[in-house]
Amino acid sequence: MKHTIIGATLSAMLALSGVSAHASCADPRSASQQAASSALPVQLLESVNGDGGSWDGSSHRIVGTWHVSYTVEGSPFAEAFIQWHSDGTEWENINLAVLSGNICLGSWKRVDERHVSRNHIGWLYTNGILSGYFKETESDEVTDDGRKYNGTNEQKIYDLKGTLLADVTGTSTATRIWP
Repeated sequence: MKHTIIGATLSAMLALSGVSAHASCADPRSASQQAASSALPVQLLESVNGDGGSWDGSSHRIVGTWHVSYTVEGSPFAEAFIQWHSDGTEWENINLAVLSGNICLGSWKRVDERHVSRNHIGWLYTNGILSGYFKETESDEVTDDGRKYNGTNEQKIYDLKGTLLADVTGTSTATRIWP
């Protein structure tokens, strides 16, 4: 029932504003852009030598490549590959339609040894035409062994004039992809 009310509210907002947007990275309002959730082949999640890797502590434990699964307001939404870089930048390739955009950029900062805060931004498109943008903030906690992380996020969706169209919350769970 909650999802029906949220969906109806977002649809009404979009209809009234004349904007039908698809996020370049993850627009949780667009069911037609959602990719079917599918588990990745196990070999993608294992290291080349098959040992599963380990955390060596040489830089912050978030640095590296991850397979991430997202939920929006409690429902599965999409999956992505994210690379977190030691210079505080990150990029994401999500399994949404390329024509709507599926690459996003952001920055992150260390909160403490196990926690990071991410600021992520992407463009929104309607039929291939720029129509808005989104800002996502996320707080993540990495396990002690550096193999997984979990987080919560908030995504604010705007039109090109900067008018807030939606404010959506979700979660992320990630598994490291070892070299």
